Amino acid sequence: MGIFNFFDLTHEIAIDLGTANTLIVYKDRVVVDEPSIVAINRTTNKVIAVGKRAMQMHEKTHENIKTIRPLKDGVIADFGASEQMIRELVRTIPNLKSRFFSPSLRMVICIPSGITQVEERAVKDSAEQIGAKEVYLIHEPMAAAIGIGIDVLEPKGNMIIDIGGGTTEIAVLALGGIVCDKSIKVAGDVFTSDIVYYMRTQHNLFVGERTAEKIKIHVGSAVEELETPPEDYPVQGRDLMTGKPKQITVSSKEIAKALNKSIIQVEDAVMQALAMTPPELAADIYNTGIYLAGGGSMLRGLDDRISKKTELPVYVAEDPLRAVVRGTGIALKNIESFSFLMK
Repeated sequence: MGIFNFFDLTHEIAIDLGTANTLIVYKDRVVVDEPSIVAINRTTNKVIAVGKRAMQMHEKTHENIKTIRPLKDGVIADFGASEQMIRELVRTIPNLKSRFFSPSLRMVICIPSGITQVEERAVKDSAEQIGAKEVYLIHEPMAAAIGIGIDVLEPKGNMIIDIGGGTTEIAVLALGGIVCDKSIKVAGDVFTSDIVYYMRTQHNLFVGERTAEKIKIHVGSAVEELETPPEDYPVQGRDLMTGKPKQITVSSKEIAKALNKSIIQVEDAVMQALAMTPPELAADIYNTGIYLAGGGSMLRGLDDRISKKTELPVYVAEDPLRAVVRGTGIALKNIESFSFLMK
């Protein structure tokens, strides 16, 4: 390595800044995959932990520590906390740790398709505050399509449904652009809230967000009848009648009932996006089907349910959690080819 390489301080990173998780690609590898959460000392206002360590503290803190999820519905809700979170996560990238100088960064960050200009500016400002000299934004459905392996530059219609933590992004893509899209604020976080509400109303059991998330992962389902249902899951919480800690078991059937209203909203949004699609692209979608990406697409039976509603084949992406960041990384690597897709 020559001296000029040593002083080459521009590094390229791709970020999927999600409501639930933040993923970073550096040199074609996912080097950071952490929950989007920050733990802060209330007295000094200093960051104690970010990511997994902060998630372990979530809902278990005393009055001197608070945990913040800086993103809500796919956009920055707390500017200061998001900036600190991105800075700390970028610092954990192994190759950047050992630098004497703060490297200047070229970043590609993915954003929801329904984002406003003010919200876009907040994302760019956050990136610039931590040393990004060049910041490019790419829409999540476009990044997901690239990550799945679809040739987005073709004159061919493809429909992508990206179900994240804060938003569900539904888009029809052709010729490197979004022809029509629908963005709704019903996604993983709403599913989690539905489970909390169901446990409280049906079982008189008060559970936290973390427990509801575990229930969703272990027995979450979009349909009541599954070919191979998961085993019933034991849930601990506080009995609302007696105030004592209590344990019950829940099945995937119950959780399907709890999530039903929210899944109907997702189905309706998909149907609205299809109704807006030009006829020639609708013909393409009939032949290619619909692609699902994002963590929410891992919900058992969701692909079957959307398939029944639309009467179209539905495919879940391989490793759907990382589809968006993979696509963001590919766009970064081929920035000249994909520059017109970015803002």
